[in-house]
Amino acid sequence: MKVAFKQVDVFTSSAFNGNPLAVIMDAQGLSDSQLAAIARWTNLSETTFVLAPQHEEADYRVRIFTVEGELPFAGHPTLGTAHALLEAGWPTRTPGEIVQECGVGNVTVKIGDAGLAFAAPAATLMPWQDARMSNALNSDAFDLTQSPTVVDMGIRWLLIPMISAEAVLALQPDVSELQRLIQHAGVSGIMPFGRLPTGEPEQYEVRGLLVENGSLTEDPVTGSANACLARYFAAAGQTTPYRVRQGTALQRAGRVNVTFAGETIWIGGNTVTVIDGTITL
Repeated sequence: MKVAFKQVDVFTSSAFNGNPLAVIMDAQGLSDSQLAAIARWTNLSETTFVLAPQHEEADYRVRIFTVEGELPFAGHPTLGTAHALLEAGWPTRTPGEIVQECGVGNVTVKIGDAGLAFAAPAATLMPWQDARMSNALNSDAFDLTQSPTVVDMGIRWLLIPMISAEAVLALQPDVSELQRLIQHAGVSGIMPFGRLPTGEPEQYEVRGLLVENGSLTEDPVTGSANACLARYFAAAGQTTPYRVRQGTALQRAGRVNVTFAGETIWIGGNTVTVIDGTITL
């Protein structure tokens, strides 16, 4: 049995940058154990599986797997899957958008000249002060005018404001302390962020830091964490469009565009296809 397969790079306009994603274009009839096995085989941060929608307003349903399990939502898989389907000629109910059904409900993806953008899901925010942060990040270069905050939109991130982009890139976390901080906060990972100098095409430098199997892992570009950051800014009344730079420390050159339209926050960027073929099951 052959199944259509694509591998795409998300939040970039050039191959081998941004964040890679594997997309299984038709997962109908595959068991949960098969989905998990395929995700382990691709060995990427996420693999998505396209299914027929169950909600009448959705154009497709997606299940999102890491090598360790299933996620209700993630940002770069949302854009990457939409890109793969649109490239393959997938029909949509409404011109200019494609609607994804996933574990947090329906997520609208806007189709535009500057790429795709997903509507950030609703989120809950909880300010979080923890003395572990200094030891975990091996730094005291925190922006004390803003509060570290746990943001939950199905996946939880701890956002930590730093005094500058330079301070973000200089971080060398202590893995054991970082793991304790992540566990204590009950989050998937830590997102330190800091302002870039005036005149740069992007306004913020961010990093997505996680601990997996006792080792430090850095996500090249993190759609869900950037959506959490946008909700954080919106809650503070900051609704000016901005651009984010992520993946710099990994030489992966990710770029994220954030815009605000009333209550809707759009998280967008470009996606490129790197592999287009089939896998044999």
